[in-house]
Amino acid sequence: MSAVATRPWNIAATVCDPEIPVLTIEDLGILRDVREEDGRVRVIITPTYSGCPAMDAIRDDLEIAFAREGYANVVVDLVLAPAWTTDWMSAAGKAKLEEYGIAPPSGLAGAARHAGPIRLSMAVKCPQCSSLNTKELTRFGSTSCKALYACGDCQEPFDYFKVL
Repeated sequence: MSAVATRPWNIAATVCDPEIPVLTIEDLGILRDVREEDGRVRVIITPTYSGCPAMDAIRDDLEIAFAREGYANVVVDLVLAPAWTTDWMSAAGKAKLEEYGIAPPSGLAGAARHAGPIRLSMAVKCPQCSSLNTKELTRFGSTSCKALYACGDCQEPFDYFKVL
């Protein structure tokens, strides 16, 4: 890909998630495509779940980022299929989550879609002390994408970004 073709992607990739500002939309895996066509830039994003309230803010932030770079005509499309999965998160994004104090998703979401034996829950590592002595307090945390856990060793509560 040429530098000209990658410039719009690189601009879009700087936009941060408003709910977890240490992650870019590229880290999160919701940035699906960016292309220049017919004198405009088209950005395609997939929300982490339908109805995600952050999408309006992300759309506005994309328009602002492109306007700062001289692009006046930007179209942001939300695409629901295929549905977003934590499998799309980058390794760098997962590392940023852990540094921020949120346990990153573990395992692959694709495995949950296959019929077969009942899946066992794996321990979630505490992002503060790395202990596996953790317990889910509630399946729904500060956002629908996260669950609230507590560590039995350091006694700190923390968010876990669920495998979706």
